[in-house]
Amino acid sequence: MTADIGAVILALSPAPWHCHCVTKAIGQGAAKLLHNSAYAGRRPVFPIYRKAFMFLHPLLLKLTRGAAVAALSVAACAPALAQDKPLRIGVIPSVANEATELAIAQAKKEGLDVKLVEFNDWVLPNIAVADGSVDANFFQHEPFLQLFNQRRNANLTPIAYGYSTTIGLFSKKLKKGDTVPDGATIAVPNDPVNTGRALLLLESVGLIKLKPGVAHQATLQDVVSNPKQLKFVQIEGSQSARTFDDVTASVTYTTFAKQAGLNEKDGLAFDNTDPESIRRYAIRWVTTPDKAQDPRLLKFIAIYQNSLEVKSTLKRLYGDLISFPW
Repeated sequence: MTADIGAVILALSPAPWHCHCVTKAIGQGAAKLLHNSAYAGRRPVFPIYRKAFMFLHPLLLKLTRGAAVAALSVAACAPALAQDKPLRIGVIPSVANEATELAIAQAKKEGLDVKLVEFNDWVLPNIAVADGSVDANFFQHEPFLQLFNQRRNANLTPIAYGYSTTIGLFSKKLKKGDTVPDGATIAVPNDPVNTGRALLLLESVGLIKLKPGVAHQATLQDVVSNPKQLKFVQIEGSQSARTFDDVTASVTYTTFAKQAGLNEKDGLAFDNTDPESIRRYAIRWVTTPDKAQDPRLLKFIAIYQNSLEVKSTLKRLYGDLISFPW
């Protein structure tokens, strides 16, 4: 008899089943008790179990229904919980992050939680997007992204324009208007895309001459004339702010010159600012194809692009050396 009672209690336990299944289990357990009691000839026992069953049945049925409703509620809330996760944006150290933080503060007022994740080189932000560690990144222009996709067999996608700045030839040892001396040491970025851009700048001010037709794909091997016998040092682009004391001048982005304490207006030269160049070298919002329509990401980009405070901050940081190609 004890085993029969256990069977009924187990059948009545509020497991996450549908209510009609539990009701069926209750009926089957009760029938088994009736059968066993009658077979054993224990007529006095039946009324006790019958009364217990009749008393417990409504209570346990309510508990079971409650458990089912709770399970459905948890399942229904799962997408909402996923939406509550912060939108994670990968960046590199940059003065421009100040403007992005302003957009984050505005997004928070609109119920959107956004977090910046800072990386110390130009490769990790893309790896993080590819492996899902961050939802998107905001630090690179499209030629650099194309190179990453080719080398890593990746499929990261630019989905919107950010700001666009020129690169410049900056120095702590030379002032604007000074002549670059013979034998000067010039630092240029070590990635192919920005190497080409740096060499085009140096060619535009007459310091070197490049092989015809190489354009923005130029490498140091494409330098065919170097009348001042300049010495070139290739460095990790994001580390250029730390190298100004070791070189005569450095071709780098304004943001890194400012990190080194230089005024963005004091560059010795700046690269081409024609519309095609502005769009080609604009910083892009980048993500994976499956997240390209993420409503949180699209909303944050819209907040960034439409914020007058963001634009005014970027203009304060970069002066006339910034454009907004969106």
